[in-house]
Amino acid sequence: MLITAHGDIPMSVRAMKAGAIEFLAKPFREQDLLDAIHMGLAQARGRREAAAADQDLLQRLASLSNRERQVMDLVAGGQLTKQVAAALGLSEITIKLCRASMMRKLGAPSLIELGRIVERVGAISQAQDGL
Repeated sequence: MLITAHGDIPMSVRAMKAGAIEFLAKPFREQDLLDAIHMGLAQARGRREAAAADQDLLQRLASLSNRERQVMDLVAGGQLTKQVAAALGLSEITIKLCRASMMRKLGAPSLIELGRIVERVGAISQAQDGL
C-alpha cells in the first residue's frame, strides 16, 4: 500500500507493478485505508493457505514409492493399465494395485483429479526452480 500527498498516474502504475495493494492519495477516507488493510490481510492469508496446500501436496508426493511414482507419471500421461504394465514389465493386477495405492496416498478420487495434482506439482516445481 502506498500513501502519498503528491501522487500521479506514473507513480501509481509503478507502485502497483511493484506489488502495492492500493494507492491512496491524501486526503483519503479512513474507510479506504481500512479496506486496503483488510484486502492486504486477505491476500496474505490466501498466499499462506496456498503455500500450506502446496507443502501438503509435496509431502503426499514424497510418500509415494518409486514404483508408484513411475505409475503416476505413465497414467497421468494418458497410458492405459495394460500399456503401463507393458512399459514397466509388470502384470496388470500389479499396476492396478499400485495405481490404487498411489491414488489413495495422493488423495485423488479420479484420474481427472490425478491429472490436476500432477499439473499442480509441475507448477510448484517451476515456481521453485524460478526462485
